Amino acid sequence: MSEQEKLTWKTWLKAASIRAVKTFAQVALIMLGGDWFNVLTVDWVTILGFALSGAVVSMLTSLVGLPEAESPVRGA
Repeated sequence: MSEQEKLTWKTWLKAASIRAVKTFAQVALIMLGGDWFNVLTVDWVTILGFALSGAVVSMLTSLVGLPEAESPVRGA
């Protein structure tokens, strides 16, 4: 793997990971809703499951392409 390919993968992975973390946080906040005062009674397993699913979908859709990074998969 050439240095340029390594740089492309590294740039893409960083950009895709940032998007996935943001998506995780957004889904978790949506699932929490107005239960900020009942944090101990929230079904955390469900919330984390949905948030993780959102992060995985975000990573998969990033394979198609990211405006801020070339997709190493497509070679765009």
